[in-house]
This record gives sequence, structure tokens and C-alpha cells, in this order.
Amino acid sequence: MAPARKKIAELIKQEEHLKTNTRSTLVTLSTVPRTIKLLPRGDWTDDSGEVLLPAAPEFLSSEGQPSKERLTRLDLAEWITARENPLTARAFTNRVWALFFGTGLSRDLQDLGNQGQWPTHPELLDWLSVEFVESGWDVKHLVKLIITSKAYRQSSNASPQLMEEDPYNNLYARQNSRRLPAEFIRDNALAVSGLLNPQLGGASARPYQPAGYYAQLNFPKRKYQQHNDENQYRRGLYMHWQRSFLHPMLAAFDAPAREECTAARESSNTPLQALNQLNDPTFVEAARVFATELVAKEKAIKPRLQVAFKRLLNRPPSGEEETLLTELFNKQIKRYRSAPDDAKKLIAIGLALPPEKVDPVDLAATTTVTRALLNLQETITRY
Repeated sequence: MAPARKKIAELIKQEEHLKTNTRSTLVTLSTVPRTIKLLPRGDWTDDSGEVLLPAAPEFLSSEGQPSKERLTRLDLAEWITARENPLTARAFTNRVWALFFGTGLSRDLQDLGNQGQWPTHPELLDWLSVEFVESGWDVKHLVKLIITSKAYRQSSNASPQLMEEDPYNNLYARQNSRRLPAEFIRDNALAVSGLLNPQLGGASARPYQPAGYYAQLNFPKRKYQQHNDENQYRRGLYMHWQRSFLHPMLAAFDAPAREECTAARESSNTPLQALNQLNDPTFVEAARVFATELVAKEKAIKPRLQVAFKRLLNRPPSGEEETLLTELFNKQIKRYRSAPDDAKKLIAIGLALPPEKVDPVDLAATTTVTRALLNLQETITRY
């Protein structure tokens, strides 16, 4: 045994020596500037070309060759944000404007050049860009300017005449209504139910996901393990993002796959979105937890609807809405009384356990109503 132990000790010592030398070599290499040569006729095997130094393209720079021997990334950043270069501030300002109005002052967020769309209000875009630069590139200052403007604080309701004269709202005579982004739709359901975990930062959250969704992933095989604690309810911003296998809920609501840069998301309307909101465990659990609160507060369905609409939509239900949802509730009460096991299965979905002293039939019927409310177009639309 002694020779074997000695051999193992020698191997460990060699491994430690290799790690130390590798680290020192990497440090040395990281401090040596890389040399890039011009490839004659694009031939990467021919290294006879001249050494090229970092510099701005000649057609973009009027100063010719740089005075310094070798430029750095800091020089690049200063060149991009130079006062003589208005494009950076204009492009960023245009995208920030789009975050609050749905579209930019120039509709094409990816191209402010000759091939893009001319801004509807070029003077406003220029003024906001200059203000942004002069504030020291203060993003909070720019956001405050936009959200405190009269244009942003307008109602999204439009008269028939205005819809006819300016259907695309190029004049910003009203606020634009648009569907929430995919992550926000999930966050909204969790927030309404009181489940949302506002924790900032940390590792990715792993919400509920269909079993076997990663079955086709190879090299290596991946096994998805959902979180079974408070991390389950963290914001969509922190959801685990598997390239080419986007979470089904995010994919249904047009979240980009992140395989390429996406300046503006597309927005579609498909039956899959409604089915997702009705059946995804996150939405079912949120609806049930929300229903549990309504059942605890009010005994009758109509007062529950008043509370639910106030929480969800900040308005009371109309007479027709109240009638339809009351009929839905009564229908579900009859159904679950004839099949109490179905009621117990519904209220058992999710990690959050229902209260022990609660009528499962009443809770299941109310959950059906809150599922319908979470599926309303008005619920997932920003006005």
C-alpha cells in the first residue's frame, strides 16, 4: 500500500503544479495585446499581412489614424459617446420612448439610418437626446421626463373621429394600449394573488414546467428540477432560460428566444395563450389563492366579484359581466357537488396549500371564476 500512496501523492503534487503554471500562463497571456493581421484575399493561412491596430472605420472617422499607438476599449466607449456622435443618444432615447408608448418616435428601433423610418417628431427626439447627454447620460432623468409628460399621462380612450384621423396614433393624441410582455403577464397573476416574491438578484428561478420538456436535449442530457420553495414565485425576469427550449408560457406570449438581439418584440394573438392562462399550474395556483382570499372575505358571489374586479381591473363589474360570472359560478357549484373529487384535485394544484377549514366545492367554483378573470384581455393589457 505504501508505494500506491506515494504514487498518488506524486500525482496530486503534479496536478497542483500544473494548475499553478496554467493560472500564471493565463495571467501572462491576458496582459499581452492580441495582434490582428490583414488577411491577403481573406486567406487565414497567410500571415504575411500588415498588423492592424484598433481604430474607427475610416468612413466613420474624420480624424484619420489615431494619435495613440494602440487604442483601448475605453477609447472605443468615449468615441461612441462623443458629443460629435448623436446617434448613440438618439437610438437609446428612441428605445426608451418605445418602452412607455409601445412604439418609438422612429418606428424602426433597429435602424435610425436611411433605411429606417423617419421620426414622427424629429425635434422632440433631438431635444430628448440632447437632454439625456447633458444630464450626464442619466437614465432616471430621461425616464422621469417621459412619464411626467402630458403625452404619457393621457387616456388611451379615443373618440371615433380621432381613430379615423389618426388610427396609428402618430400624433400622440392619446396613450397607446398594448398587451403586457410575457414576463409581466406571469408577474401580474402572482401579484394579484399575493404570491409574488419580490426578491432581487440571485440564481435563476425554476417555475413549473411540463414533465419531459427537455427530453430531446442532448450533450449532455438535462433534467429540469422546479423550485419547491419561495423561489417558485419570483419575477419572470429571473426565470431559467434554456436556449432553443424556451419556457412554454414565455414562448406562447412571444418572448424572444435570445438567439439573436431583439430590439422590439412581436405580438400575436393565438388560442394557445388563453389555454396557457387557463391550465398552466402557475396561473391555476394564482387563481386558487386569489379565490381563497375572496371566499374568506365574502360569503356570496356578487360581493366577491366586486372585490375581484377592484383588485384586478380597478373598476366594478358591469351588469352583464356580473350576470355571466354568477351563472358560471352556479354552474360550477352544481358540477363540483356531483364530483367532489374533481374539486379537491383542482384546489390541490401548486405548492401553496389551501386552508383546512374550507368548502372545497365553494373554493373550486370560485377558482373557476378567478381563472376566467385572469384570462380577460383587459387583465393582461396595459392601458
